[in-house]
Amino acid sequence: MPTLTWQRLDPTRRERILAAAMDEFGGSGYSAGSLNTVAREAGVAKGSLFQYFDDKLDLFSYVAGVAAENVREALAPWLGTIPEDGTYYEFLCDGLLAWTRYFASHPRERGLVAATHLEIDPQVRAAVHEPARRLYAAEVATLAEQAVRRGDFRPDADPEAFAAFLSLLLPHLAVAPSEPGFDTLVPLYGLSGTERDAQVIRLVTAVYAGFGTPGSTDSATG
Repeated sequence: MPTLTWQRLDPTRRERILAAAMDEFGGSGYSAGSLNTVAREAGVAKGSLFQYFDDKLDLFSYVAGVAAENVREALAPWLGTIPEDGTYYEFLCDGLLAWTRYFASHPRERGLVAATHLEIDPQVRAAVHEPARRLYAAEVATLAEQAVRRGDFRPDADPEAFAAFLSLLLPHLAVAPSEPGFDTLVPLYGLSGTERDAQVIRLVTAVYAGFGTPGSTDSATG
């Protein structure tokens, strides 16, 4: 957790440090990320970083948390409650398209998703990834439970299993369309926006089909 000194810091200086840390960790990951670089790019002494955070992991955890909250705020329209005037499938497709487009235009947040999921140190990975994973998995599971009650999902559908599948797909959709080397048999990198959106819907449909009622994937928006 950031110290009281960090909380009292001038907002402009705080934003400069945060931006430098996001760029460094997003570009190099945690293990290879350098506090010397963060300090230099932010225009502060390296020692001052330890007045604001306990250690490197504390700073990385804070930065990752800020990025997760930025994403959550941007995706707020697709969290909470499924609209009554549409299907969950349409709602889900719209949300996943918005998710993919968000990360395509926010390289700092995209870099931190990659850094978190590709981190080689398991203790660091668990410390940073697990809280965010639980947060998003809980949001998705809640929506899936609503889908069961509404009849969008089969009565025997497992909301937690659906959330687990989707939590695996989300980081992939955040990174693969904009970074080389992450493509699977369904390509995402280097496509036009229209082509990318079609592939996103293809993947979402494949996951949804295992839980939805017959005919519930006949249409999608975007």
